[in-house]
Amino acid sequence: MLFHSALPLLLLCFRISQQLNRKLFFQPGGGLTKRTLESFFGLLLILICGTAAAQTELRPLQFGMSTALSGPAAELGVNMRDGLLIAFDRSNRTGGIRGRELRLRVLDDAYEPKQTVQNLKQLVVDPRILAIVGNVGTPTAIAALPIIRQHQILFFAPFTGAGALRRSPPERYVINFRASYAEETAAMVDALIEVGGLEPQQIAFFTQRDGYGDAGFYGGIEALRRHGLENELEVQHVRYERNTLAVENALADLLYSESLPKAIIIVGAYTPVAKFIRLARDSDVDALMLNVSFVGSQPLFDALKEPAGNILVTQVVPHHNNKGLPVVAEYLEDVVQYDRSLKPSFGSLEGYLAGRVLIRALSSLQEDPDRINLIDALESLGRFDVGLNYQLELSPEEHQASHRVWPTVLTEQGVSHFEWTDIGRLLGGNSSDNSNNSGSRE
Repeated sequence: MLFHSALPLLLLCFRISQQLNRKLFFQPGGGLTKRTLESFFGLLLILICGTAAAQTELRPLQFGMSTALSGPAAELGVNMRDGLLIAFDRSNRTGGIRGRELRLRVLDDAYEPKQTVQNLKQLVVDPRILAIVGNVGTPTAIAALPIIRQHQILFFAPFTGAGALRRSPPERYVINFRASYAEETAAMVDALIEVGGLEPQQIAFFTQRDGYGDAGFYGGIEALRRHGLENELEVQHVRYERNTLAVENALADLLYSESLPKAIIIVGAYTPVAKFIRLARDSDVDALMLNVSFVGSQPLFDALKEPAGNILVTQVVPHHNNKGLPVVAEYLEDVVQYDRSLKPSFGSLEGYLAGRVLIRALSSLQEDPDRINLIDALESLGRFDVGLNYQLELSPEEHQASHRVWPTVLTEQGVSHFEWTDIGRLLGGNSSDNSNNSGSRE
C-alpha cells in the first residue's frame, strides 16, 4: 500500500532529478552524476517517509458502541447512534481532530445484557477503539461494567440514569452526560407534592423488573421519604418483565388495590408502557402518568397511536425544537447536513450533545488520543457550556456533566414543553379537594 502511495512521488522525484541533471549537474559526457543520484534518492526518501507519517497521523479515531438496534428499545438505540454520528459528521466536515476523522463501530445488543457482554468483548480487544460510547439501557450497562473495569476503557455517556453508574467518589472509567433517574423522579415527586398537593401514598409506581426499574423506583422512594413517607410499603408498586408486553398482571394488581393512585411514576420501555397506559385508561384509571426519559417520548407518542391525555415525560436535554439555544440550532442544521430524512428527537439530541462533549475533550489534547489521556481530557474540562446556556461540569470528582431535568407533555400535536407549575391542572385540582372521589374506588 505504501508503494502504491509513493509511486506518484517516485515519478515526481525522477522528473526533478532530470531537471537537476540538466541545470546543475550536467556533465559533458552525459548521464547522471553521483551527486544527481544522491539528490534523487534523498528526495524520494523524504517524500516516502512524509507520506508514511501522514498516513499514520491521519488514521481515524475509532469508538465502539453496543446498543439496541432491534427489540422493544430499538428506536432509542437508533436515535442515540444517529446523534453521535451527527456530531462526528460535524467534526469530520471541518477536518476532524487535527485531520483525523471520527468513526463509530456499532453492534446490536437488542437491549439484552448477554448480547451486550459479547459485543463488548469484541470491541474492547481492538486497540483502535478508544472508548465505548452511548450504550442504551441500565441492565446492559450493568453487564458491561466488569468488562470496562477489566480492560480499563472509558464507558462514556451511557443512555441510562442508573445509580450503579454514579458512584461517590466516581468510578474512573465511567463518565455520564445525563441527569440520573433519581433526579428525574425527584423532580416528579417534588412537583406532585409541592405544587400538585398530593400525599406520598397517592403516588404509585409501574416499573420494569430489572436494574433500570429498580433505579427509578428507589430514586422516587428516596424523594418521597424527604416528603414524609415512612414506609415504602405504603406506596403501590407494580412491575412487568423486561422485553415483554406482559403488563396485565401489573394493572390487575393496581385495580384491586384499596384505592387508585392519582399519579403513577412509570419506569419502562415505550412499547409495554404504551400498552399499560391504554389498558389503564380503558379500565377508568385516570391518574396522571409520569415517565422518565428512557421511555422515549416520541416513540411513546407513536406507540399510543392516539393521545391518551395526562401523560408527562421528563427529559435530560431541552426540546429539540428550541432554536433559541445555540447548540440546538446547530444540531438542527447538522441533522440536515448529515441526513435530511432523519427527524430530530430527544434521543438523537442527547447523543449529539454527548458527542460534542467528547469532541471538546479530544480537541483539547496536545498529543495523540489514547484510552488513558481521553479520560484525563474529559476530567480537565471543568465548567463549560456547549451552547445550552447552562453550565456543564466534568472533573476528577464530577463524572456527570448535566444534572438538569426538563418536563414535557404529550398533546394531540406531539411532545410539547411543560412547566411544573401547571401540574395541578393535570391533576384536576388539589388532592385534598378530591380525596373522597376520584382517588378511591367503591
